[in-house]
Amino acid sequence: MKFKADRAILLRALAHVQSVVEKRNTIPILANVMIAVRDGRLTFTATDMEIAIVEDVAATATRNGACTAPAATLYDIVRKLPDNAEVELDHPGGDAQLALRAGRYATSLVVLPTEDFPSMTAGTLPHKFSLPAHTLRALIDRTKFAISTEETRYYLNGIYMHATESDGQKVLRAVATDGHRLARVEEPLPAGAGAMPGVIMPRKTINEVRKLLDEVSEDVEIALSDTRIQFKAGTITLTSKLIDGTFPEYERVIPHDNDKVLRVGSKDFADAVARVSAISSERSKPVKLSLARDLLVLSASSPEQGTATEELDGERVSYEAGPLEIGFQARYLNDITDQISEKVEFRFKDGSMPTVVQDVSDTSALYVLMPMRV
Repeated sequence: MKFKADRAILLRALAHVQSVVEKRNTIPILANVMIAVRDGRLTFTATDMEIAIVEDVAATATRNGACTAPAATLYDIVRKLPDNAEVELDHPGGDAQLALRAGRYATSLVVLPTEDFPSMTAGTLPHKFSLPAHTLRALIDRTKFAISTEETRYYLNGIYMHATESDGQKVLRAVATDGHRLARVEEPLPAGAGAMPGVIMPRKTINEVRKLLDEVSEDVEIALSDTRIQFKAGTITLTSKLIDGTFPEYERVIPHDNDKVLRVGSKDFADAVARVSAISSERSKPVKLSLARDLLVLSASSPEQGTATEELDGERVSYEAGPLEIGFQARYLNDITDQISEKVEFRFKDGSMPTVVQDVSDTSALYVLMPMRV
């Protein structure tokens, strides 16, 4: 295998593949990236046995072949080369080391056998559809903050994506919950997704896909089965195992009879939450909302630091129901209001029941927040 490629092109591809590689693993080959040249086509492949990423790279190839090299080391070397460097990689085959040259710099890396490199391409992915990159980005961004990090509830460690109906319309719905809050976002159902099974995409997969979406403007091709999902965007293909578990019946926790409605400017509310919660260094940082007609008082207290309050009233607040007091964790409130552009709507039942939160101007996303005692 022998080829030359521009340093910037190599660096971009290596940044993608090396982020999938687990820094600590007991299987040495999983620390390596597979580099293959076939008929002038150069590909990089990396996997941690749960996720595999393959990227086609523009290069001038002079000899077919393949080898595996340490992903993190190769990335670090290329990252430190001069900006406009042309990089040559040469592997004569067998157990020989991989030679890297750029200008007057030269190094060689120990390789591992390509036949030891695992493959994740077995099996068919019968359900195929496409989503615009910005749509997939929005589905992820508006739900991933609610993914559970509690490993014992592994079936909550991802985003549940499935086809369903909402108000008579067929939709693709993404849901995440950690038991304290729930995020549900939907988009019109794309062609080809109608028969898809409900799948749970793992947290690491979501994070890797989200990073790639920052560099993509075209549609993303999605293919899936009961056990795997694949995303194709430009020259990159990411394949992942799915979480083997049953997502809970989330619809049962969404209240439908909350009749006390608060509307408030999203930025005004988020800023006030940030100011009053600054009084406490606790991670949970409870904030109390005290409501009266067209008046919202936010307050927080800390045994060590004291108390803080802030009032929002007048044109900034709309509330016509009776007095109400309810408490929430500050971080959970901000995670939701970060997804809302201008005006946020809270629908309450009482001070102890789940609260529904939505963007007044965009009902495609719905959030449920459990109150806490204050």
